[in-house]
Amino acid sequence: MVLKYILTGMVHHLRQISSSSASITRLHRAVYTRQYPLLVVLPDGSSINVRYGEPRKIMKLPLDLSTLSEAERKARLEARKPRKKLKVIEEIEDNFNARKYMKYIKKK
Repeated sequence: MVLKYILTGMVHHLRQISSSSASITRLHRAVYTRQYPLLVVLPDGSSINVRYGEPRKIMKLPLDLSTLSEAERKARLEARKPRKKLKVIEEIEDNFNARKYMKYIKKK
């Protein structure tokens, strides 16, 4: 009888933990690891606030290219490629004559 009372008392103090209990209320831990607030931006543009082990401000999740249309996929892949730099070559006519300005130089 006493053993039954002790066991039922212990069961009463135990907590039924499921996968959604931490997201609904809070983390039920005796020791909390240091976590930092993080803004996670989902591929559809929505955002959620979570706790993360490293200090960051924002994290953008990658977009699944298999869900895009062919035209959107090509546009995204072209935007990822590095842009080629154009070389501009200008020819400047140089008709500078230094002897023309020798009269302005003072000699010691």
